[in-house]
This record gives sequence, C-alpha cells and structure tokens, in this order.
Amino acid sequence: MAAPSQESYKADLIKQSMSVNALRFGSFTLKSGRISPYFFNAGLLCTGPILATLSTAYASTIAQALKSSEFPAFDVLFGPAYKGIPFASTTALVLHTQHQIPIGFAYDRKEVKDHGEGGKMVGVPVQGKRVVILDDVMTSGKAVRGAIETVRQHGGEVVGVVQALDRQEVGQDGFSSTVKEIEGLIGEGRVHSILKMRDLMVWLEQNGMTEELANMKEYWNQYGLK
Repeated sequence: MAAPSQESYKADLIKQSMSVNALRFGSFTLKSGRISPYFFNAGLLCTGPILATLSTAYASTIAQALKSSEFPAFDVLFGPAYKGIPFASTTALVLHTQHQIPIGFAYDRKEVKDHGEGGKMVGVPVQGKRVVILDDVMTSGKAVRGAIETVRQHGGEVVGVVQALDRQEVGQDGFSSTVKEIEGLIGEGRVHSILKMRDLMVWLEQNGMTEELANMKEYWNQYGLK
C-alpha cells in the first residue's frame, strides 16, 4: 500500500479531528492561562477511521525523518499511558504495512504491577534499544519529560519524539519553546510534529473560515514562536 502525500494526511487529520470535536475553534482557557482560539484533545481520537488516519500520519512523519537522517534507525515506539498506547500500537502496524519498517512498541503503566510479569513497562523491552516517543500536544513538556525519564530508567535511549500537534508558542518567559527544551535533552532536530499551528491557519484559509483564521492570526502575533 502506497503512503499518502504529506498534504493529504495533514488535511485528513484536521477534518477528522474536527468531526469528533478533538479539534475545536472558539475560545479556550489553557493551563497556562492563555486564551486560545483553538483546542486539541487527542483523547477523542478513538474510532477506527480516525486512528487509521492518525497512525498513518505518525508513520509518514517518522518515515520522512528517517529518510532525511533527522532520526537515526530505531527499534521501539513508546506510547506513554494512557492515550499513547493505541497510538504506538497502530503506528507500529502502519510503519510495517506502508513503509516496510519493522519495529516493536512498548508502553508504561501508571501503577507498577506487583504480580504476573510485574513491573511498569509492557511490550518490547527497551533495554539497550533506540526509542522514539509518540506524544499528542506539548505544552509545558511535563508528560514527554516523564516518558524520556521512564525509557532511560529502563535502559533505553530516546532518539526522537513525534507529536501530533506543535502549538509553536513561546514559553511563559516569552522567549523559549518547549520543543527546544526537549531537544536539549535528546538532540537538536529530534522533535517532529504531524501538524503545526501554521498548518491549521493554512487549512482555515483554504476552507474560507475567515473569522477563525483572524483569531488564529491575532493569537500567533501575540504568542507565536517567530
């Protein structure tokens, strides 16, 4: 099966995310206190068709990063509990079927299991392996920092992070970005995203959503990473 074009999978993900209210435009107060003209909730990406679109987009983004040598060859996809679990499993499947890239996947538990196989990690062992982490949206970066620490504690090396959406915002200090902070931990150019805020703006313009686009531009002028 041929992999879709970059513009095709981006547009598909935007449209399907909007269809289930995972991506909404309006007025939303973020944890940072900022009033955002859009909100993305990856937890609502929970149907077969939407998971197929999302995993195709994750896999295509990873394949492009490997082709351009921005990611080194790796062994394991890691999906942080809980939302990251289906993302990692379905993306591993698509990497195999569409890109002929055979990798394993792993995830963690919120609580350490004290019976059966025990432990916190499930899936392919990350010990001595190169690992790419899947994330939804990086705000403060707390979740992805925790995932990096978990992989390292279990002997793995994190060589990349792929997020569904990069908000492309400056941090609370008005200068830094969370992406740059994470790249400081795992290497420059090692954080990629399927969608960026600018992709949403292009889509709004192409679809004649002028009011939403105006609100996005105003927000970008105030908080966008220039």
